[in-house]
Amino acid sequence: MERPDAPYCESPAIRTLSIYDEVGDSADSTCEIGYSHLELLPRMLSAREPVLLSVVVERTSGLMNRDYAKQILEGSQQAVARLISWLEDEDERAYPFMEELYPHTGKAYILGITGSPGAGKSTLTDKLIRNIRKSGLTVGIVAVDPSSPFTGGALLGDRIRMSEHSTDPDVYIRSMATRGFLGGMAKATCDVVKVLDAFGKDVIIIETVGVGQDEVDVVGLADTTCVVLVPGLGDVIQSMKAGIMEIADLYVVNKADREGADQLNMEVSARIEQDTHIKMSGWTPTVHKTVAVDNVGIKELWEAILKHKDFLESSGRLVEKRRNQTYQETLRMIHNEMFRLIRDQLQENGRLDRLVEEILERRRDPYSTMREILDEWQFFTPKQKEAS
Repeated sequence: MERPDAPYCESPAIRTLSIYDEVGDSADSTCEIGYSHLELLPRMLSAREPVLLSVVVERTSGLMNRDYAKQILEGSQQAVARLISWLEDEDERAYPFMEELYPHTGKAYILGITGSPGAGKSTLTDKLIRNIRKSGLTVGIVAVDPSSPFTGGALLGDRIRMSEHSTDPDVYIRSMATRGFLGGMAKATCDVVKVLDAFGKDVIIIETVGVGQDEVDVVGLADTTCVVLVPGLGDVIQSMKAGIMEIADLYVVNKADREGADQLNMEVSARIEQDTHIKMSGWTPTVHKTVAVDNVGIKELWEAILKHKDFLESSGRLVEKRRNQTYQETLRMIHNEMFRLIRDQLQENGRLDRLVEEILERRRDPYSTMREILDEWQFFTPKQKEAS
């Protein structure tokens, strides 16, 4: 049988081949194949299928009974990879393990790297990893890439620029696709950060997809947010617009060897000076010029990040910030789960399709439809409670 080029692939068929090859070579396979995929095996294993089928089923049964939370706390990268895959797929098997891991979170420092496409975020992240590792700290990276709105596919190419760290056991890199989720991150990013936190990483870097002016979700996760800018992408008006320019704790003017870097630096500095009279936050963002590809200015940037960390810890802002993040995250989780439950029920019995047709034909309106569905789920507004 022809061996696949890669040891792992998202395709069920190729994933089955990968497990076959690893089992056949007596390797310690850490991939999982769901029972729903076993029907593919007879067509793929040919004359050797009876023996290998039983081997794969036995191997699969063992994987499904694993205590992934315990293995993650013990340092298993394979368990981390499996749990993250479940989280990305919204697989309910992940959540009992997340409940076990949560008491072990809250120790890592979260750094957000965001900015427009082509700003050099991946190269900057790569160089930051090198500096962080020199200080003896372990690093986890969540690199988000955009999904195609047409095919749903994603290149996940950020890790290419970080390939030199792939053999470092104290660096864990996970690429994720947005899968249509807006805000510059993937839907599972928050949970993935928790997994890496429980895994024992000292610093976790979230590198967002290239963002626009109002995609600022990273600020809801990061302790320190770096906004990466490059000269030549806009004028002073761009630096005055609301959104991403307002979330930075640190500004990074990358590719500072280009023409216009000094002008951009002055524009951003002027913007910061204006904002200090409005925000009164106690922290004044700083601007740092880097040429990431040549490792210029990276050490100074890391020192500035540590300075912001010290400020947050000494002022009590870190606890305050994380309390607000937890508040928003809890509401978001409740919202997402309620939405999923209602959506699944409406889709399961075909009711949603019927409601959509009736709304399109103007035989009913979406507003009363919404209230009707919420009433069935016993979700009442305060006024409705008083009336009842």
